[in-house]
Amino acid sequence: MSRAPGRSEGPAPDRPEPGLAPEAVRADLVTWAEHVMGADGLIPAAHHRLLMARLQAVAEGTIDRLMVLMPPGAAKSTYSSVLFPVWWFTRHPGTSVIATCHTADLAKHFARQARSLVTEHAAALGYELQGGERATSRWVTSTRGQYFATGVRGPLTGRRADLAIIDDPIRGMADAESPRQRNYLWDWYRSDLITRLKPRGRVVIVMARWHQDDLAARLLEHNEEEWTVLRLPALAEVDDPLGRLPGQALWPEWEDEAALLRKRDQVGERVWSALFQQDPRPDQDSLFEVTKIEIIAAPPDSAGGMIVRAWDLAATASDGRNDPDYTVGVKLLRDAAGRVIVLDVIRQRTSALAVEHALLGAAEADGKSVLISLPEDPGQAGKSQVLSYVRKLAGYQLKTSRDTGSKLTRALPVAAQIEAGNLALVHAAWNHDFIDELRDFPFGRKDDQVDALARAFSDAAEMSAPTRRISLPFLAR
Repeated sequence: MSRAPGRSEGPAPDRPEPGLAPEAVRADLVTWAEHVMGADGLIPAAHHRLLMARLQAVAEGTIDRLMVLMPPGAAKSTYSSVLFPVWWFTRHPGTSVIATCHTADLAKHFARQARSLVTEHAAALGYELQGGERATSRWVTSTRGQYFATGVRGPLTGRRADLAIIDDPIRGMADAESPRQRNYLWDWYRSDLITRLKPRGRVVIVMARWHQDDLAARLLEHNEEEWTVLRLPALAEVDDPLGRLPGQALWPEWEDEAALLRKRDQVGERVWSALFQQDPRPDQDSLFEVTKIEIIAAPPDSAGGMIVRAWDLAATASDGRNDPDYTVGVKLLRDAAGRVIVLDVIRQRTSALAVEHALLGAAEADGKSVLISLPEDPGQAGKSQVLSYVRKLAGYQLKTSRDTGSKLTRALPVAAQIEAGNLALVHAAWNHDFIDELRDFPFGRKDDQVDALARAFSDAAEMSAPTRRISLPFLAR
């Protein structure tokens, strides 16, 4: 069996005894994986263990639609397409598995590895290949389990599946960029694959993201609620499922942060965001020319300027399955010369109570000289929220107002300042996510920081002294 390196920081466990009881293997996917990988001195890394926990939940029936999004080289196929279906038959001996990939050759490659595991570890598995079985892409077990592997263009008529595994359904960037190929894959999934599923059948999709309209995107748009999504980017982001700090590598024993950053420079931001961060972005021009944003080492003198902390409020915490909006507080200085400096950004996805604590804490930390700007949502709930903050922020400068016009319209004045080279950020950990969101706007997945920035700039401009005159060709387009 060909395996991606999976050495951990610690020593590998002793190789299990050849007589490992089938009951022990059947009980736990990790036990099975360690039994196989330990022969080569390899043990599952942290992300492999998390993946196996989700796969075991599929086998146990608590998850029936699992989407695994990981970068290339994470060994996701080793665990999902080789180890898992072989172990599946220990739990579901008389069932059928259909395994598909972008081409029949890749599907056969995984099928060959899985078949070899059955031959090599029959005693531990409690089953073997049916006598005389020699085919690579289709084989039957001694307990009547059926395995069939094919490409997405391969025949499925006449087949039925209790478990369908779709691994790397996209062949490459050319297919990902082709609307025709994306439509073909979508139609194949709906008409060929899903119609082969038995009642209570389960689906596992394992892939790296390629495009904002790829199969994963369409499935989540069509019915996000039915999918359990395990998204593990190469470099961690906030609320990482593994508990990594932002910027930490997924598999540092295999590819550390420095190697990943070097790869990021080589492949470019669009490919990096899609394949490695599982966050594909459209290939369109951004509103903001982020290359003109200056990063400064320390805040400038604020004498004679105006400081605003503007908020864009949300109140839904992340539970690992949803993708709620962020609550964002942008602290912005417009100095006496008219230069715009973003001093600080608070960005979090939490409950309404935690949002209130963050807002009140920021007010205390910023001091009473800083204007606090809050949006007032329409309706009675919005009015009640604002009145509550007015009472709790007594003694602070507070402005509330409703947002008017589209998000794009509200962002235009800030875009003009950026184009003129008139906006800077104080160097901090939040810079990268902030610039990324600006770069993607208005096509990106999130725009909470843009909304808060636009509000902060508007209020600072309204309340500060007249600024120096600058040429703004952006608004003249």
